[in-house]
Amino acid sequence: MARYTDEQCRICRRNGEKLFLKGSRCYTDKCSISRRNYAPGQHGQKKAKLSEYGTQLREKQKTKSYYGVGEKQFRKYFEMASNQKGVTGENLLQILESRLDNVVYRLGYGSSRAQARQLVNHAIFEVNGRRVDIPSYLVKVGDIIAVRETKKETGAVKINVEENSARPVPEWLEKNSETLSGKVIRLAAREDIDIPIEERLIVELYSK
Repeated sequence: MARYTDEQCRICRRNGEKLFLKGSRCYTDKCSISRRNYAPGQHGQKKAKLSEYGTQLREKQKTKSYYGVGEKQFRKYFEMASNQKGVTGENLLQILESRLDNVVYRLGYGSSRAQARQLVNHAIFEVNGRRVDIPSYLVKVGDIIAVRETKKETGAVKINVEENSARPVPEWLEKNSETLSGKVIRLAAREDIDIPIEERLIVELYSK
């Protein structure tokens, strides 16, 4: 899968809003969008009016950036959402929220989704007692996600547990700070997702 390797803060500046891609840094004065609230590049300070297609495309790109998903996988998720009962846009967001790296982030074991993805890749976590190192693994209701016993002293995990102890956990998840684990009580509903995304624009884009 192709990976974005440029400065992540450029993505936020391009969208004109904070996407919180760099964890705690986004809450400090070091945040690039706080210092340079205009698009990157030579003509970044010029205000460009987006077409309908451009607005839809930017919303899709923004959503991909939030969850760290590539185009091929994102389209796969959209097809999955289209084949499910219910509202396609809401189904899409529910699938994205069900990714293991996102669940690890939501539980506070990663300072950002990017870091959570890295921790999952390094086999720090297990699901229902089995090691899982695939960030795109989709959790199900009743799944228990936990830091593996041999990894509980990992520096990054200990720091995140301490720094994110006050971060609220979504209602669809249950966190156990003592055992460094969490349980999926139910799948995420639209009202549980606090990210400013207009999913209808994505549906309109793919429906053309």
